[in-house]
Amino acid sequence: MDPIPKSEFFYPNKFARITMLALGEIMGKNGLNAILNLAHLPHLIENLPPDNLAKEFNFSDFSSINLALEEMYGPRGGRGLAQRAGRATFADALRNFGALAGAGDLAFKVLPLNAKMRIGIPAMAKIFSQISDQHSTVSERETDFVYTIHRCPVCWGRSNADRPVCYIAVGLLQEGLKWVSGGLEFKVYETQCTAMGAPVCEIIIQKTPIST
Repeated sequence: MDPIPKSEFFYPNKFARITMLALGEIMGKNGLNAILNLAHLPHLIENLPPDNLAKEFNFSDFSSINLALEEMYGPRGGRGLAQRAGRATFADALRNFGALAGAGDLAFKVLPLNAKMRIGIPAMAKIFSQISDQHSTVSERETDFVYTIHRCPVCWGRSNADRPVCYIAVGLLQEGLKWVSGGLEFKVYETQCTAMGAPVCEIIIQKTPIST
């Protein structure tokens, strides 16, 4: 795969680190090293980003890791690995942020499900807009929420994909919804992707859970 040119936008070190640690747990140390080599990031082998929230991890490097997963494991295999890494990022990094920390409180737990989602989904978008150069917004429709990423680190610099590719973001939202809802799973899927030439990445979150 060709290198993705560096961007002017950055992701928190901690989020990139957790993504790579999660991939290492799933595919083993050698598997992670192979991904980093394929992504033209050999300097990260044995030298992961520091465990802090400094905005220092280039969008293009994060996108390269996602592309390398697809290249090495194919679209289906790469999707599963990316979604698991996204889930790990939420579980390890996001649930304790102020905007979401209250989701564990009794007052939040007794809210109706739709109220929890109306609070929790925009809270996730706000966190990313505040601590990274990713810009996200949320709108609500009758049967779903639309989570729009206006500047996406997962597919940055790509334009010729034949399908949506932001599975790390999908996995992160799936795990976030599970936390916000008290253990439910929801159908989450991407309908527009800048890697396909769309102006934004658009992820649909169904309001009705698929499991109880």
